[in-house]
Amino acid sequence: MNVLIIEDDTETGSYLQRGLREAGWDVVWHDTPQAAMLTLSGRTFDAIVLDRMLPGMDGVDALRLMRGANITTPVLMLTARTRIADRVEGLEAGADDYLIKPFALSELMARLKIIARRPQQRVKTETLALHDLTMDRLQRVVHRGDVALDLSPLEYRLLECLMLHPGQVMTRTILLEQVWGYRFDPKTSLVQTHMSRLRAKVDKPFDVELIRTVRGAGYVIDAP
Repeated sequence: MNVLIIEDDTETGSYLQRGLREAGWDVVWHDTPQAAMLTLSGRTFDAIVLDRMLPGMDGVDALRLMRGANITTPVLMLTARTRIADRVEGLEAGADDYLIKPFALSELMARLKIIARRPQQRVKTETLALHDLTMDRLQRVVHRGDVALDLSPLEYRLLECLMLHPGQVMTRTILLEQVWGYRFDPKTSLVQTHMSRLRAKVDKPFDVELIRTVRGAGYVIDAP
């Protein structure tokens, strides 16, 4: 595993770096998101460990900056905050998982393996198309007819998941696993919230709706 750590606390950062390297992982550690962004501009990683509370820039803001720069590397966010609202904010900003401090290194490693597995499993088809909706997976751009859609990284992944399975009902559990990498129920309206935002961009401005809610089951995308 090739992992980038963004953690300003020296004790936590050195603990993570030492523990992961002892397990045979390749680790780069930065104490600021600005330094990490420079590294990310020239190198790819299997996963990122991102502290929530960083000097000069909150971890959530750093994550939004990464996703805005089209950095899609899976991110595990660390935090000492225990409020559900804080966890939801991080997930909605583009985190793939959330781990509360103090944590066990073995659990952190297991979670990193899970979130790193998702992009490696995807079979890349360059272009997906349904009706007048197209997705260029190399450029990561989506169009509805001639209109370019401005999707967040999570909205893009949700739509990608639906378009890879046209006509198939995707349950909330499946979406949590394939989009967020979860193997548990976070007990939030995460899927519903992001699906609502996605449909507002993909369907509402247009005459034909492509994404449907299947009551009690999940969501499906299909041609009219």
